[in-house]
Amino acid sequence: MPTVERTITVARPVQLVWDYLTDFTRTEEWDPPTVSTARTSGDGGVGTTYHNVSKMVGREVEVDYEVTRFEPHRVFELVGEANGVTVTDTITFESGQETTTVTYHSEFAPHGAAKLANPLIAGAIEVLGSRVSSSLEERLLAL
Repeated sequence: MPTVERTITVARPVQLVWDYLTDFTRTEEWDPPTVSTARTSGDGGVGTTYHNVSKMVGREVEVDYEVTRFEPHRVFELVGEANGVTVTDTITFESGQETTTVTYHSEFAPHGAAKLANPLIAGAIEVLGSRVSSSLEERLLAL
C-alpha cells in the first residue's frame, strides 16, 4: 500500500494550526493539487463529509472524504474513496513550548484493477508529498 508522510514544525500555537488544518476546505490554500474542497455535511467533527476535486497526473480526480477521528489538538483523520482507491489522511499535532509539530500521513489502498497502478501511485505521491509539505509549511508560517 503506497504511503507518504511528512513532518514539519512551525513557530505557531497548536490552537491556530489545529483550527486552520481541521477546516478541510482550506486544502485549496495549502494542498497544491487541490482544485476545490466543499463541506457537504456535518460540523467539522467525526462524520463530517467533504467533496474534494484534485488535479493529479494531468486529470481531475474527485474524492468524497469523511472525518473518522477528531481528537482536538492531537489527531484529525479523514477517509476518502475515489476511482477504486481508498485514501486515508491522518494529521497529528504535537504542541511544544512555542511550536507545533504537524505530521501528515497519507495511505493509498487500491482495490481491484487499480492495484495494477501501485508503482505509479507510489512514485507520484512521493513527489506530491514534498510539494504538499513545502506549501503547508509556508501557509502555516503565514498564519
